[in-house]
Amino acid sequence: MSPSPPSNPRSGATRRAFLGSVATGGLLGTAGCLQTLGFRRESAWRDPPLAEDRPDAVYVPAMTEGMGMYGKTTAGRYGVALTYSYPHRFWTLSGTDTSKTVVEADDDVHLMVSLWDTETGQALPVDSGLDVEIRNDEGLVTQEVAYPMLSQQMGMHYGDNYALDGEGAYEAHVRVGGVSVRRTGGFAGAFESAATATFDVEFDADELRKVSISRPENAGERGAVPPMEMGEIPVGRAPAVESLPGRHLGRAGAEQRSADSRTASGDAVFDAFLVGEDTSDGDSTDQRFGASPYLYVSVRTPHNEITLPMMGLRATLSRDGEPIFEETLRSTLDPELGYHYGAVAPAPHVRKGDQLRVKTTTTPQIARHDGYETAFFETGDVSIDVS
Repeated sequence: MSPSPPSNPRSGATRRAFLGSVATGGLLGTAGCLQTLGFRRESAWRDPPLAEDRPDAVYVPAMTEGMGMYGKTTAGRYGVALTYSYPHRFWTLSGTDTSKTVVEADDDVHLMVSLWDTETGQALPVDSGLDVEIRNDEGLVTQEVAYPMLSQQMGMHYGDNYALDGEGAYEAHVRVGGVSVRRTGGFAGAFESAATATFDVEFDADELRKVSISRPENAGERGAVPPMEMGEIPVGRAPAVESLPGRHLGRAGAEQRSADSRTASGDAVFDAFLVGEDTSDGDSTDQRFGASPYLYVSVRTPHNEITLPMMGLRATLSRDGEPIFEETLRSTLDPELGYHYGAVAPAPHVRKGDQLRVKTTTTPQIARHDGYETAFFETGDVSIDVS
């Protein structure tokens, strides 16, 4: 069983909280009636139960929550949606150290930002900052950096708990700092500038109470609840393996371990590809990486196949037991390859029988909700035998 990370109370602007009124107002008659779930209403989302004997892997959480929508808009090429749910805990990372962010007494709502490219519909991982500023008629109420987050129901998004100034009208300004990772193909030169999206927000405790809460029957088991259907708002799924260009060298990760053991991938799934082995046909996907072949690895969660960003990877290709290529794989965003990790491959083409080892040097530096907080922490090697 994985130990619970230590609590780490946050600092930041605080205002008169409505958590108490939400908690004690009751959820009878809603889809998430807490009494039928066996929980005390005042503690249901402030510190809901964790699944017992959590594995060092992706697991089904003890409780799941729905969400409400404040709106969606565009800011330049960015598509931006602002959604909300109950304030709830999450885990942040620094290297492999985790800190549990608990719900504070003045937290009113958990705000979530979904971000995507309006031309391709691809979810965007922003590593240069995204913050939410909330104002009312009296001025600034709160401003917090929204963490990049991983959730089974929301996929890849940005979020935090926010303290408001009571029920009423607000204006939320979502500032996107831009994408700093390497961008190729149709993404080259895109997403460099900061942008701001503005939303009118009406905070209503009664509306928050309507957000559903449920308790999965198989809590604690390896697996995941499916992402919510959100129309055109993407959850950050990695491209289907069969749709990715190039030669599929193989897959490693979660399926290589037994039901009871750890995997060197920390439960992540690695798919390796090679493009540009023969660029004589002038294929644009191949040519954008130069004349040499390009090796790339797509990393995703098991079950829901959500992209795992902000990792450090190093690849070693061996032939007959001798290394012929070793290189750090660079985080890259591409409209066809998606978010991936890649490098120019060796001049001798990859052959059947070669072995590719991918070492995780930095685990995904992304905050996690329940069900992901015990996974993706291993820094070992995974191996792919090229077939």
